[in-house]
Amino acid sequence: MRVGTFVLAAQFPGQGQGEALHRAVRSAEVAEEAGLDSVWLAEHHFVPYGTCPSAITLAALLLGRTRTLRVGTAVSVLPTVHPVALGEQAALLHLTSGGRFSLGVGRGGPWVDLEVFGSGLEAYESGFPESLDLLLRWLSESHVAGGGERFGFREVAVVPRPAEAIEGTAPAGPEVVVACTSPKTVRLAAERGLPMLLGMHIGDEDKAEMVALWRRCAREAGRDAEEILTAPHVAAGVAQVGDTRREAVETLLKAMPGWLKQGLDAHVTVDGRARAMRDPHAYTELLCGLHPVGTPQLCADRLAATSERTGISRFALLVEGSGDLAATEENVRRLGAEVLVQLD
Repeated sequence: MRVGTFVLAAQFPGQGQGEALHRAVRSAEVAEEAGLDSVWLAEHHFVPYGTCPSAITLAALLLGRTRTLRVGTAVSVLPTVHPVALGEQAALLHLTSGGRFSLGVGRGGPWVDLEVFGSGLEAYESGFPESLDLLLRWLSESHVAGGGERFGFREVAVVPRPAEAIEGTAPAGPEVVVACTSPKTVRLAAERGLPMLLGMHIGDEDKAEMVALWRRCAREAGRDAEEILTAPHVAAGVAQVGDTRREAVETLLKAMPGWLKQGLDAHVTVDGRARAMRDPHAYTELLCGLHPVGTPQLCADRLAATSERTGISRFALLVEGSGDLAATEENVRRLGAEVLVQLD
């Protein structure tokens, strides 16, 4: 089992944005010290829900500050970037880090980001497959031309070539993971043989159903049986280690609802469509029930149970739910010293 952290650089009420980003960087550094496998970085624009606007930029910083940690984006939002530009950045990080970079991509939401960056609503609603396929071509071929509806350009050389072999890595090129929240996206990922990143808002049963759908679609697409069975899907979640279950839950209930309300309320849709908002307190309680929140033994049992029920063996766990730097660092250290040791 491979356990890592999921970093949003969340800005809690009363905090500055620099404080949130400092906590994000420190939590990643401590994750390596604690023996965790990876850190996954979220990307958001114009909202305090997450103060990192470029997951791949923060990934570059953390790859430079660490030596063994795998660093991934969760996710880079494809509709608001050019896939060739993202592919070039991913290639650079893959090659210069010795293969420690994972590129997680997703469709994002119908937010005002689409207006600000000039991509438009169509890029979100129907443009994701074209962007993904162009990105994958860039990460695997030596020369690429754009011939789609959104991206058209003459053939150019891929420099640097991410498909060049790095000793100790197979296959060549950076790992690409797709955030999946709907059957349509699951099918898209499966047909291309790309592992999924599944959100923290769903439980084991829903995750298991999505893995089963992915496997079925991958078989129908003619993917290799071993590839299907061993696909390294990633499950996002929340982790809070405490001396008692009550203590861990209270830590999150004290801080997370205020962050969720402030952060989620700030999202603005590009076309004025209505949004269904979760109740922040109820959502925090839901997350505490779904994920490893409690004693070290409970956390280990929860991760093992999720892995057994879903077939997923990689985790990206939100550890900053207390909103406090010192508490976050302690949470990460306990995750490594008291939880991971029970999962070996």
